[in-house]
Amino acid sequence: MPTLEYNLEMPVDLALLRNIGIIAHIDAGKTTTTERMLFYTGIIHRMGEVHDGNAVMDWMEQEKERGITITSAVTKCFWKEKQINIIDTPGHVDFTAEVERSLRVLDGAIGIFCGVGGVEPQSETVWHQADRYKVPRLAFINKMDRTGADFEHVVDMIHNRLTRNAIPIQIPIGRESNFCGIIDLISMQAYYFDAETMGVNFHNEDIPEKYMEVAKSARDRLLQHIAEYNDELMENYLEEKPISEELIKDAIKKGTRYHQFTPILTGSALKNIGVQNLLDSIIEFLPSPLEIPPTTGINKKSKKPIEIYPKPEEKFSAFVFKVKIDKYVGKLNYIRVYSGTLQKKNTIVNQTTGKRERVARILQIHSNKTKDIEELRAGDIAALVGPKKIRTGDTITSTHNDILLSKIIFPASVIASAIEPKTKADKDNLDDALRKLEEEDPTFKVSVDKDSGQTLISGMGELHLEIIVDRLKREFDINVNVGNPYVTYRETIRNEVTATGEMIREMDGKGHFAVVEVKLTPLSLSDLEPGEENKFENLVAEETIPKEYWNAIEKSALNALLDGPLLNNPIQRIKIEIVGGKFNEVDSSDTAFSIATSIAVNKALRKAEPILMEPIMKISIISPEEFIGDIIGDVNSKRGKIDRICSQNKKQEVVAEIPMRELFGYSTKLRSISQGRAIYTMEFLKFETVPMNIQEKIIKRVRGF
Repeated sequence: MPTLEYNLEMPVDLALLRNIGIIAHIDAGKTTTTERMLFYTGIIHRMGEVHDGNAVMDWMEQEKERGITITSAVTKCFWKEKQINIIDTPGHVDFTAEVERSLRVLDGAIGIFCGVGGVEPQSETVWHQADRYKVPRLAFINKMDRTGADFEHVVDMIHNRLTRNAIPIQIPIGRESNFCGIIDLISMQAYYFDAETMGVNFHNEDIPEKYMEVAKSARDRLLQHIAEYNDELMENYLEEKPISEELIKDAIKKGTRYHQFTPILTGSALKNIGVQNLLDSIIEFLPSPLEIPPTTGINKKSKKPIEIYPKPEEKFSAFVFKVKIDKYVGKLNYIRVYSGTLQKKNTIVNQTTGKRERVARILQIHSNKTKDIEELRAGDIAALVGPKKIRTGDTITSTHNDILLSKIIFPASVIASAIEPKTKADKDNLDDALRKLEEEDPTFKVSVDKDSGQTLISGMGELHLEIIVDRLKREFDINVNVGNPYVTYRETIRNEVTATGEMIREMDGKGHFAVVEVKLTPLSLSDLEPGEENKFENLVAEETIPKEYWNAIEKSALNALLDGPLLNNPIQRIKIEIVGGKFNEVDSSDTAFSIATSIAVNKALRKAEPILMEPIMKISIISPEEFIGDIIGDVNSKRGKIDRICSQNKKQEVVAEIPMRELFGYSTKLRSISQGRAIYTMEFLKFETVPMNIQEKIIKRVRGF
């Protein structure tokens, strides 16, 4: 991995630090905006372009070739004496896990919206991901220079689909080819950017007369919305007194920090308009680590919540949000430090596993380049080299600091393919390469089919698996054959049942005795916490089954749900209750109770009328109006459910839910229906039970009948 050539010292004062992420739909301009930010802050001296394949943050060969971001890239820059740690995230739905783990460790985010496309499907997804983690945000309406750009329409889309609390603090001067600058509603000044210096030089002047009324109206709407966050501003507004910029900025910052307000900015990153103002807003309105609520962890011993404050003098605690295997450095563990200080050569404890490991190196990251540093402090983001057993979502601490931070919830993989090496030489290396890729990517899974013995790879979509196969060739020099992709299912049950399992026999001269009675109950998605698949509860008393066997029973019961009775798929949305049992003081053991529990659960599953669940995709189709009727008819023929139909810039958008198995080859079908003029995007939404007539066909096909 290349090393950094510049030297950026970390600020001691956490008030000067901003940890932010760039989130958006694919092709909204995330990487281009980040590239401009790095240029204006002096980190790079020449701006790369996504379409030229030379953007700093898109460093993977696949990113350069495809013009999309695949992996979240980390960097840092300085603006007006404040340090900004930036994570540029992917916009394609197949790589949504990269967004999820980035948002988990950020203090703020910039949601970027295309001035033409507005709030697109993945925009909604990442915005609601940020809602889940309560990340304060700015909204940046980009590409105002493009044909069809409509600032007011995008603002309306934000209000209708995301939040009513997003209000412009800037408005554009002109649009499309006439877009030439922005009006700042705080200072009531117009800003123009010099094209010859790529926007480095800019100046402000009075607002043009023809925009004055629009600017005054927009400013008044802004003041109405933020007045409640500053008493003096409220008083001055009601009494129609002059309101200073300082009061407005204070109110905006408070509203943003408490997730009650989202400032909307605008510009064109490609044309170098408005990015410096965006940098100003990052340091003025997004919070430092000191200005967010303390992180909450769980004390491992007492199981009680504990607040963690970002103080360098506290005990060290950090969260591992990403793991990357680098062919030069080895395993890179990306962490966000929440408290304390970590120095090179320190010993850390992985609280998730209880293992101790030593930190050999600490690396400052700039995309795919690194720089060795001596220590990390609370609030910072960097990578560790040395620990081998760390996984994404682990909590690492100093010794004698028994806390656990909340883990990340990743979506389930929904598509799979069989994979095999082309040669014996490839076979020797394939398993190791797949293990490394699985360790990096929590949504990529490797398994072995019980019946055929084939190695299966599963992920979030066809592009996800395509990139995996491409990486095997480029990074590991392994050639493989890959089967056609197919849908991965889940299983659940329809009925509440009870069943008893017994392990009463003698083996090798030793008796084994255990009796376990279980009750299985079907659950709905609303009965489970986010990320929870099943529930387990032990209702027996110690007199019925001694406590020493309870852990073995629970582990066996949950393990029994890994292979369903229909097609050996994982089982979800079930509550398992242990309602009875028997033991023997001489012959009972963990092994006996594990076997008895497994027998009981498998009996109950077969009695409870198991049923398949299939992945349902949320699909957004944008098409000229004349093709909408045919598109809706096609959606209905695919067992789809129309969610909404709405106008979007002289076109119509159809949002629907469609089973994934119906969507293979959909791009070809849509091109045929729309004469190549419609586009679509899709993302995983949920698992839903399969109709019985469809289930019978699936089972016959999979079993080869």
